[in-house]
Amino acid sequence: MVFTAGDDVLNRSHKIGWWRPGLDVLGVASIQRRTEGATMSEDTETKSLSNVVRIDEEQTREYLGKIVRGSVEETLNALLDAEADRLCNAARYERTEARCDTRAGSYERGLHTRAGEVRLKVPKLRRQTFETAIIERYRRRETSVEEALIEMYLAGVSVRRVEDITQALWGTRVSPSTLNQRIYKHIEAWRNRPIEGCHPYVFLDGVVLKRSWAGEVRNVSVLIAIGVNAEGFREILGICEGAKEDKAGWSGFLAHLKARGLTGVELITSDACLGLVESVGEFYPEARWQRCVVHFYRNVFSHVPAPKVREAARMLKAIHASEDLATAKAKAGEVVSKLRAQKLGKAADLVAQSVEETLTYYHFPEEHWRRIRTNNPLGADHSRDPPANPGGGRFPDGESALNLAAARLRHIAGTHWSTRRYLNMQPLHEQN
Repeated sequence: MVFTAGDDVLNRSHKIGWWRPGLDVLGVASIQRRTEGATMSEDTETKSLSNVVRIDEEQTREYLGKIVRGSVEETLNALLDAEADRLCNAARYERTEARCDTRAGSYERGLHTRAGEVRLKVPKLRRQTFETAIIERYRRRETSVEEALIEMYLAGVSVRRVEDITQALWGTRVSPSTLNQRIYKHIEAWRNRPIEGCHPYVFLDGVVLKRSWAGEVRNVSVLIAIGVNAEGFREILGICEGAKEDKAGWSGFLAHLKARGLTGVELITSDACLGLVESVGEFYPEARWQRCVVHFYRNVFSHVPAPKVREAARMLKAIHASEDLATAKAKAGEVVSKLRAQKLGKAADLVAQSVEETLTYYHFPEEHWRRIRTNNPLGADHSRDPPANPGGGRFPDGESALNLAAARLRHIAGTHWSTRRYLNMQPLHEQN
């Protein structure tokens, strides 16, 4: 049983014999008021203490940041002084015969670090130029900060947005020209890197972007090559600008790939671009050519009325669902007859003339058929995300279009896209 304060009063009053009617009510009420008052006073005291012991997280973070920046600044300046003493072969104000140089003051410069901007006092010497191993001459940002900015751009963030981010983080803006120079240097080195190993499967495609040229908006083609190496992993082999997708553009691109070391090519998959087949035969005569099935379907659909596109698609897919090359050719003949019966003469002629170009993949292992008959190895997620100008509209020149497209591909190549095995190449090795 649980007793309250009122129960205790009643029990004691009965024992001593002075209890009267009504005393229990008054006594209990008085004790309850005193108890409630004590509780309220304790709550008030607790609230007042909580108001006194309040921690401002923002001010604390800012204070800690100042401490860290001060420590970084003090440490770097101490290191610079120590290096100046080493070059002079004597400490500051030290008189010794071993001294080989004297100081001539110092100059201030800023450096952006992960802890924020710090001010450095760089020593000056009278007889020699002060070259420090601690920080590169003319560098204004810590290497890790600079790399982070470059990675933001390569991930698709525009230069304008990078400026806003640096303003929010460090209170200063990055010069667009400086950022572009460093980014373009990284991209150019990546575009011209040597191609190592054999790549049995190569996929070629072109992306058309808009650029400004002599006050007009023109189309510019960006040519892309993706390969599957001997271990079955995908790689971005190359990207370059072509005025248009013609023989000259493709020949220059294939020559660029060959000069960088692209070898072991057995199958090249692409659209039926003008001059591409001739260029492939010129630079890789031993490789077979596969016309992209998806692009072929679109070419046929351009000669089919909209109400009959679905039926035509079913007929074309039946060709490439055949179990072998002979069956596929026989099925293609049936499709041509059906198209002619439906008065679709142009579509029937296109299928009859070009369908064998889409059947080259039958010469390779069956396990690879589905993935080598189209030139879309980037995957559905990335194919719907073509390189675009973050600022919107058109690119100022062809170099900007090329660099942003290359930056996007370089970012994709650094994800799980290139580390996940695309094909099991053992069947191809056994076939060869």
